[in-house]
Amino acid sequence: MSARVLIVEDEILVAIEIETVLGEMGMEAVGIAADSASALKLASDVDVALVDINLRDGPTGPLIGCELAAKGVTVLFMTANPDQLGEGVQGTLGVLSKPVADFELREALEFAVARHQARHVPAPVRLQVFSNALSASPANASALQWETPFERGGRQAPTGARSSRGAVPQRSV
Repeated sequence: MSARVLIVEDEILVAIEIETVLGEMGMEAVGIAADSASALKLASDVDVALVDINLRDGPTGPLIGCELAAKGVTVLFMTANPDQLGEGVQGTLGVLSKPVADFELREALEFAVARHQARHVPAPVRLQVFSNALSASPANASALQWETPFERGGRQAPTGARSSRGAVPQRSV
């Protein structure tokens, strides 16, 4: 699965771990941005952005998310403070609460890339998909509906869950 992903994260160890997961998935990390200026500078020709809320220049993640979404980037927030996003950020996909296990990050990235490519896949269980993301489909996919965990019966991932590729590494991001 090929995609160009921007990492907007000010904690370098977390950013490097995300970059490692992207590489293992065959995705390209466009760069790591620790603040809004760096994020917007790296934003050209990006498919997906993983955005933290609280960055080096303050709680600028939601503003970055809006600007990137307006440029056609599929934005997924990954933060320890999901409540700061309220009901969501216009044009963005959803939020994944930290800490995040590798398999959860992989599922969320696969969902975000599928969403960017206007493909239908179920949303990962731990991903909170914003209600405005369900109706704000890409221009070429306006008729698609996106399934949320609630619509699947709200099932929860079991402890020590396995992916279709076998055992999941126990690393967390």
